[in-house]
Amino acid sequence: MVIKSVLREELRNSLRMKKNYENELRKLKKGSLHAKKIKGHTYYYLILRKMGKFKLEYKGKLSKKEIEEYINAKKLREKYTKLLSKTKQQIAFLRKSLRGKEEV
Repeated sequence: MVIKSVLREELRNSLRMKKNYENELRKLKKGSLHAKKIKGHTYYYLILRKMGKFKLEYKGKLSKKEIEEYINAKKLREKYTKLLSKTKQQIAFLRKSLRGKEEV
């Protein structure tokens, strides 16, 4: 059937997109920056999740460039996470559709 072949092609595309999103997420810097002001100076900590618990990693004083890198990584991580979630839903829908019984 023509519809099934289109659905299979869409499933292959979705699986490829899922793999690409996961690879992009792996490349990004982990964690989120948190600033603390102590005696007029700003110090940065990186908040990470390790083994189900949140950990603070001291980063000290950071340059504006480093701060921007963490902010951009956080924005990209949010974007890719949403896209990955939608793609996973689409994959589940397509697999369910392809398992349906054919009518003659």
